[in-house]
Amino acid sequence: MRHFYRTQLVPDDVLEAADDFFGRLTLERTVNSHRARSYVGNLGSLRLKVEKEGGHYTFVEVSTDQMGESRLDRNVKRFFTELRSKADPRHRLRAAY
Repeated sequence: MRHFYRTQLVPDDVLEAADDFFGRLTLERTVNSHRARSYVGNLGSLRLKVEKEGGHYTFVEVSTDQMGESRLDRNVKRFFTELRSKADPRHRLRAAY
């Protein structure tokens, strides 16, 4: 499954946050390049790419090897929420039912 997100954080901050977040999920980093990361673990595998877009945005793309709404995919969405909170500390997560 593919997910994407745009943030105002710089790419290095996004990669640092990804290492921290996915490390807490006990996913092992397998690829460490300038603008990409790959992680593998019991939940599956994922590949994260960041690239600077025009203006002040960073485009974050995450691809997982899971089908449907897996536990790994839900954690990717949670990671995007953490990025939002890093970019704007006043942001509060609220459940939408």
